[in-house]
Amino acid sequence: MIDSTETIEEFLAQHASDVEEAVRKAAADEIMPRWRRLAAHEVDQKNGPHDLVTDADRRAELYLTDVLAALLPGSVVVGEEAVHANPASYEAIRGDAPVWIVDPVDGTRQFVHGDTGFCTLVALALGGTLLASWTYAPARDVLATAVRGRGARLDGERLFAGPPEPGRDLAVATSHPDYTTDEQKHALLALRTDGVAPRPCGSAGLEYLAVARGELDAVAFSWEAAWDHAAGLLLVEEAGGVHLTRDGEPFRITGGNTLPFTAARDAATARRVAELLSGGG
Repeated sequence: MIDSTETIEEFLAQHASDVEEAVRKAAADEIMPRWRRLAAHEVDQKNGPHDLVTDADRRAELYLTDVLAALLPGSVVVGEEAVHANPASYEAIRGDAPVWIVDPVDGTRQFVHGDTGFCTLVALALGGTLLASWTYAPARDVLATAVRGRGARLDGERLFAGPPEPGRDLAVATSHPDYTTDEQKHALLALRTDGVAPRPCGSAGLEYLAVARGELDAVAFSWEAAWDHAAGLLLVEEAGGVHLTRDGEPFRITGGNTLPFTAARDAATARRVAELLSGGG
């Protein structure tokens, strides 16, 4: 079993392109043929009318699970749909084996509605540390990648988020109220203040990409599901950004975070949003 970041770095040097190929193939074979062609029987609800799953989600995840586990012997896969079927499988994120964290279709609601705002997310982690990530928006043919310590790239070009433009309101994408507790709603309402322009988020993965590109100043999210955050958090970090929870600590994919949390294009913005979320004004 691969049990060190050094060995995984060697794996990534040799096989990062194979992971990219797998992500692209999952989208080409299982996702895009169903985009704007979904039949009613191919769409189901999981936990309510806003929490959808499709045959594209299921089939793309099965494909990626098989390919990624085979690429890295001894690794395990934590996928959104597999965890829905067996919640105990999420514990692998806290285990000792390298773990692939997979969201086959992030933004399923947008996918079902025929919008382009969805993506496939894959991240590789070991011991709670994110090591590499892939964010692919197939309807837009955009691929962003990140490797810890080696930067973030969009279609091969380096990404640098940079600081926000001085003097304008901070653009912040936030959790939809339907997915927040009363306490979290109260915390997020603190962003409705001078100098901040909050809006509801779309696909989490694409919002993180917008932060990494410097098109969005920050996100403020109220849930911990690692498949929504892992790829984007590393992408933002490697583009020069910072993520913080309400208690001022970095977000942990292994859980136990004080929510909501933020990921922002620079440290000053992250501190500003985290202070607002924590009631610091």
